[in-house]
Amino acid sequence: MDETKIVIFKNKEIRKTFYKNEWWFVINDIIETLTDSNDPAQYFKRLKQRDAELAKLTTEGAVQLVPPLRLKIETAGGTQKMYCWNTEGIFRLIQSIPSPKAEPFKRWLAKVGYERVQEIENPELASKRTRMLYKLKGYSDDWIEKRMRGIAIREELTDEWKNRGANENRDYEILTAEISKATFGITPVQYKKLKNLKRENLRDHMDDFELIFSMLGERSTTEIHRTENSKGVPKLKSDAKAGGKIAGDARKQLEKRLGRSVVSKKNYLKAPESKKISKRKN
Repeated sequence: MDETKIVIFKNKEIRKTFYKNEWWFVINDIIETLTDSNDPAQYFKRLKQRDAELAKLTTEGAVQLVPPLRLKIETAGGTQKMYCWNTEGIFRLIQSIPSPKAEPFKRWLAKVGYERVQEIENPELASKRTRMLYKLKGYSDDWIEKRMRGIAIREELTDEWKNRGANENRDYEILTAEISKATFGITPVQYKKLKNLKRENLRDHMDDFELIFSMLGERSTTEIHRTENSKGVPKLKSDAKAGGKIAGDARKQLEKRLGRSVVSKKNYLKAPESKKISKRKN
């Protein structure tokens, strides 16, 4: 399953996920951003009552327009299926929303879609953009290097899952939870609650050790899959537990030596790292 990404328009968060080689945006987030509605689902319902063509498109689609799909999106309460629409569908939705934000939003949306096309043609651009976004948020170069390496290891692992019989919409979350439980003693959902995170990406709020042990658990799992030529979800699940245990045993040894837990309630970037470094020097 692809991770939920968050993009910002006019200080509003919009969730999106990559599905079938294109971005799909959460419809409720789009409506809330353009209308400031406190109940975007009801707004969308009334919108379709006023616009019969839009209502038809959302159920039947058209020759060059697919209807919205319920895709898995990370939420404060865990992963949920939410109605999403691709770029073309969102453009049609915007036509029915009377909002002064519509035109600048169209330009922003076109830019977001175009950037993804560029990234498909030149994957290095995606890496550069991700690094720049982390830099702008205040992360250090050392942290960014670990995070980028973790992303690469994660992608390598999910490729193995896909090729060995796992279903990304059903099994990836289960396998990830197995690694996390064996590595840290808690699932990703529990980890997010521990750190008091909602929409935020869990790993963006991990410190160095948390990232390192996440990488160790996932990289170990990948290597076990390959060495044992694992096939089918039951075997992949067993491997995930074994790979996570390797990282979990290493974590426990470190915790014993340090006299403290690696699993932290802290959000890694409560303040920019430059300020953290300044405080440590003082």
